[in-house]
Amino acid sequence: MWLVTRCAGTGALTASAAIHGEAGSRTGRLEGIAVHPEHRSAGLAAALTEALCAAMLDTGRLDSVYATVRTVSAGPQRVVLRNGFRPLGILPNAVDLSSRESLALYARHAAGVLDRRIPVAEVPAPLLPLLRTSESALGIDYPGVRAATGPLPAPAAHAAAERLEVIEAPAFVRRRFRERFPGAEGWFYPLHTPNVLLTPEDGRFEVYAYLNRAGGYASLLTAHPDPAAAASHLEPVTRALARAGAGYVEALVPLAHHEALSAFLAQGFIAGALYPAMRADGDGFHDYAVLSRSGERIDFRGVAVEPPLQPYLDCYVSAWASTHLPTSSEVAS
Repeated sequence: MWLVTRCAGTGALTASAAIHGEAGSRTGRLEGIAVHPEHRSAGLAAALTEALCAAMLDTGRLDSVYATVRTVSAGPQRVVLRNGFRPLGILPNAVDLSSRESLALYARHAAGVLDRRIPVAEVPAPLLPLLRTSESALGIDYPGVRAATGPLPAPAAHAAAERLEVIEAPAFVRRRFRERFPGAEGWFYPLHTPNVLLTPEDGRFEVYAYLNRAGGYASLLTAHPDPAAAASHLEPVTRALARAGAGYVEALVPLAHHEALSAFLAQGFIAGALYPAMRADGDGFHDYAVLSRSGERIDFRGVAVEPPLQPYLDCYVSAWASTHLPTSSEVAS
């Protein structure tokens, strides 16, 4: 749905905003908010955002709408906050515009959706601080969630040296993807369509990804015959995408799939955001974690962070340090 406003006197366009959805998905994305410079104090962005959400969420057409918001200034965060969106996390180095920028993830849910989340019993220990941050920020609960026992899985032998073929033929990749996944089972990544296929020379697994060279990022969508087949080969997959131009690689993983979460964490991915009640399943909804890895230096010094987002930034910084910096005992040894 796309809405615009016009000047009452001249009929000229003064503002525009849209919610982008797709067939079969009940998750939408707020995008394209633009206001003419001469009308930026009239509250048009807020009015359009509220009208869009009322049309898509209040009517039951969508369960939630998310927005990825730039952090070079506080203005975009304030627009979504004023319209009922709440912060879900930080996406460091998520896009390359004039330089690498971090994005903030916000979402607004339809009434009653957050109350129907399917409980999770355990998660990898590194995710517990993010869950606690989400509890405070969103007013939701993770009662009884415990840390999964055992260390993170080790990469497969020689996985880092695995040679992967990268097939960048969007039409072929889409056809192949539809053959492998004729229905909605086996993958979930709203508003993303694969355009890249990565596979080893023996073809024992296929990884489907969306690569955006202009923005310098990629999203890992799924793998065939199942995600577990490629889980121990995330290092060569990430390196191959980096060589193809993706300085930022992300994945969307169900919070209930602690084996998959552990595999990503073991390969240096960090959970920067948590999207509660993202996917409907019968009468309930599943939570998802957004994990990412950047091959470029992350610099938060120029980031504008509104107070509701600050706990997520602090949580990410702590998780990054735990992942990449040695402990005091390791330094001493």
